[in-house]
Amino acid sequence: MTTLPKVVILGGGTGLSVLLRGLKTKPVDITAIVTVADDGGSSGRLRHDLNIPPPGDIRNVLAALSDVEPLVEDLFQHRFNKGNDLTGHSLGNLILAAMTNITGDFFHAVTEMSKVLNVRGKVLPAANSSVVLHAELENGQVVTGESKIPTYGERIKRVFLTPDTIEPLPESIQVIREADLIVIGPGSLYTSILPNLLVPHIGEEVIRSKAKKVYICNVMTQPGETLSYSAADHVQALNDHMVRPFIDTIFVNNKEIPEEIKAKYAEEQAQPVQFDTDVLKAMGLEVIPGEIITYDQHVIRHDTLKVAALLVDLLHKKK
Repeated sequence: MTTLPKVVILGGGTGLSVLLRGLKTKPVDITAIVTVADDGGSSGRLRHDLNIPPPGDIRNVLAALSDVEPLVEDLFQHRFNKGNDLTGHSLGNLILAAMTNITGDFFHAVTEMSKVLNVRGKVLPAANSSVVLHAELENGQVVTGESKIPTYGERIKRVFLTPDTIEPLPESIQVIREADLIVIGPGSLYTSILPNLLVPHIGEEVIRSKAKKVYICNVMTQPGETLSYSAADHVQALNDHMVRPFIDTIFVNNKEIPEEIKAKYAEEQAQPVQFDTDVLKAMGLEVIPGEIITYDQHVIRHDTLKVAALLVDLLHKKK
């Protein structure tokens, strides 16, 4: 049998789930390494009440990679809107919390749920315990908590994790070492992507890997995180948190965004990321442009099938 090329994706949030829905249709072996820094909403409540890693980002990735009847996926993603204690919780989060109690281990809970949902590929939490994300702002203030960081509206100098005893899963280290392609993003730069790379040894292994590293930059800036950032600013922030530059390729969108959608985003102080191609090339990156966005009820998303096709093309070029 022909061995499928191995693709490792690091991220979290909606962007990661969108990308995986397209990539799972391609002949590749997928591993998603998912952030466990979330501390808001249902995930934050379960994290606080049960002392488990936040399940929300993991839940979305499991759903994206699942191969089950649509009703089963809808059930897993169902969010309660009634009941004092249940309001805001998603059923999938509760199931992952229950499975963690049954197995005694969050990673094993994710593994067992992957079997139940017939997941195509592997889903690995970036760490097997909760991590706390902190941000040092340019004014010197330190903000604690993933959900609080974007609320301050100050430019971020750096982010870092506690406690000092965080351990990556051996499985994560192994898949990075075996990867043919490593994909960073899409997702929130400081609160979804960097929390993965900052887990001890994960960032180092990504840098050390001989696999091509691709960054899928966000199309719009994010208030409280990347206000006025260009694509090169995103890459520089990643490099500044690692020991040296490590991105080989960046995907950039060259599809014009309709004015009415830009106006809607402007209400939240978000604007299109400027893809400063000359600066990116001067930084040593291969720049791959494409019409890689689509719209979901006036919300910009990456076009999952087009991005997946570009990733597969990269794998073929590498061979």
